[in-house]
Amino acid sequence: MKNKVNNNSKGFSLIELLVAMTIVLILLGIVSTLLGQSLSIRARESRKTDALTSAMAALNVMSREISNGGFGVYEGSAINPVSSNGLIVSDSNNSQVRFRANLTNAGPGSASTMGCPPACTNEPGEDVMYFFDDATKSIVRYDPHAIETSPGVYGPQTSVVVNRISSIEFKYFDYQDDGTVTAEPGSDAPTSRTGRIRLKVEVQMDPIYGQANPDTVAFTSEINVRNSNYMLRQY
Repeated sequence: MKNKVNNNSKGFSLIELLVAMTIVLILLGIVSTLLGQSLSIRARESRKTDALTSAMAALNVMSREISNGGFGVYEGSAINPVSSNGLIVSDSNNSQVRFRANLTNAGPGSASTMGCPPACTNEPGEDVMYFFDDATKSIVRYDPHAIETSPGVYGPQTSVVVNRISSIEFKYFDYQDDGTVTAEPGSDAPTSRTGRIRLKVEVQMDPIYGQANPDTVAFTSEINVRNSNYMLRQY
């Protein structure tokens, strides 16, 4: 007796295979798109964390150093000295600030003029300028006496404090003897009566598909120039 062959068994048709492959490709495309966006967001958040951490650290360093402005220097005569905030008015504006401090407390002189003897602020950290470099999107620190080239002789150094910065803004608040202070939003330039500086740093994140752009984060620090004449009288 011969075995009967079952001719009723069927496989997938070519059309069914094409439909199935199309569906699989669509699903793979959706998954790959979502995965790509997730990886992009993760990379951006990682860069964001690094940038914000660096910006905060730089802000703290700048605030601490600027607050020392005027230490050990004074206006007027040696007989009748008046405390100074150490700000160099001619070199300070809304995008940069220069200040002086006699950290070693050696040598007389005035902080508002260039006639201060070399013994006054000729050592590292005693004559500092912070400014924003738009070309590199960086906050830069310049110290003309940062490097000791020979015993007692110092040379300049320019260093980047933090990069990937969108903007930096200084606002200056003056205090009168009666406690009256400059109204908001402050001034774009300091005076000999400036007792507080508002430092604002903005960090703009890289654009990312599917999110609101640009994403900008701002940090603000209120800096009391504690050696100014007005601030010293408050302690």
